[in-house]
Amino acid sequence: MSLDSIIHSDGWRGYHGLVDVGYDKHFRVHHGANEFVRGNSHINGIESFWSYAKIRLVKFHGIDKRTFNLHLKECEFRFNNRGEDLYKLLLKIFRNEPLN
Repeated sequence: MSLDSIIHSDGWRGYHGLVDVGYDKHFRVHHGANEFVRGNSHINGIESFWSYAKIRLVKFHGIDKRTFNLHLKECEFRFNNRGEDLYKLLLKIFRNEPLN
């Protein structure tokens, strides 16, 4: 992640150091103060993704840390294409970019 990235988070104290290490564009919402949106800042999208990912991954009863990133990328793909026929979408991708 680039230091120019825009970060949206909740008010958890673990995120306070992000500004100290150079992330100047860090916007927070404070759930503890019943704040869930501040202007364009909200974290519902990432909370929705993590909820989706946890539900999908729990069925494995643990994942080897060497393959966790692959499982997470699969969750990302499925999340970003939810509501689509994944079979047809994958066929289209493989036709355009065949595995050699």
